[in-house]
Amino acid sequence: MAITNEQKNCQWRIARRPKGNVVAEDFLYHEEEIPILQDNEILLRTLYLNLAPVMRMYMSGESIAGEKGLDIGDVIHGRGVAEVIKSNNSNYKPGEILQGQIGWQTFKSTEVTERERFRKINNCGLPFSIGLSTLGMTGLSAYFGLLACGKPKKNETIVVSGAAGGVGSTVIQIAKMIGCRVIGLAGNQAKCDLIKELGCDEAINYRTEDIRQTLSNLCQNGIDIYFDNVGGDILSASLDHLAQNSRIVLCGSISEYLHDKPYGLDNYTKLRRTNSCMQGFFIYNYSAQFDAAEKELSSWLKERKIKPVEHIYDGFENMPKALSSIYDGGNYGVALSRIRHGPNDDE
Repeated sequence: MAITNEQKNCQWRIARRPKGNVVAEDFLYHEEEIPILQDNEILLRTLYLNLAPVMRMYMSGESIAGEKGLDIGDVIHGRGVAEVIKSNNSNYKPGEILQGQIGWQTFKSTEVTERERFRKINNCGLPFSIGLSTLGMTGLSAYFGLLACGKPKKNETIVVSGAAGGVGSTVIQIAKMIGCRVIGLAGNQAKCDLIKELGCDEAINYRTEDIRQTLSNLCQNGIDIYFDNVGGDILSASLDHLAQNSRIVLCGSISEYLHDKPYGLDNYTKLRRTNSCMQGFFIYNYSAQFDAAEKELSSWLKERKIKPVEHIYDGFENMPKALSSIYDGGNYGVALSRIRHGPNDDE
């Protein structure tokens, strides 16, 4: 099904609760009229939509960060990048590019509420997909998770799980820029090659190597920072190799998203024995510092100290299949769906 209808608002909605990985039958395709603007509203035309592991949780009806879960028939929740094409709001002009809560749809009208967390994207000469990668919540999660929670120092050893993913690939680059020794874990040889190119001193293929033995070999003085994107057994293995006063940053747990019961962590007492700290974080608790962080990330991009790592799936019609591939480890970097070519895109 090729979706080419620019006269309708195309949507993906929840058809049923997923069991295991998402499949085509979990999604409902729907078309409706493009919204007519009301007072103080803007009309957005979607350029990119994010594909994130947390979306299955939305589809399952789970409440996340205090927000009520979605019901059957609801438009699937998700951030995106969109162009303002009409405006009845003096704060926004046609042609401006925003990132925020759009949902899986090709148009959206909105009063730009605080709950939707929209932000304008400055034109830095790169494709505006960057608003969902390095200059979006993914890049900000890497920035605050590593710098505010991990507090890295030069020459420390940091282990990053999910290192070829959106957050992990940015954490690697920032940590290397600071002067850390960086060890990344990824799920196949191509991803291991990628993270080595991004700066990893060592890459571990967790599907083919004995993680605990490899960490013992590579971290003989212990792990100073473990940046966790996957949870489960890799988190447990890292706890067995902590240095004194180490920091564990809990960012994600993709290995557990398809399981009904959470992983039972039975070696957490290693934190006590090593005087270590394990800290989770919610990215929007740092919202007051977003502008400063975005400015610094932008400068690093311009200076080519870091680069965006994006896996772009073309076509709104391919979003369900693309989301499914994430849970099978089929993507690298930030997974995005390109709905339309936008300014600065290579045609």
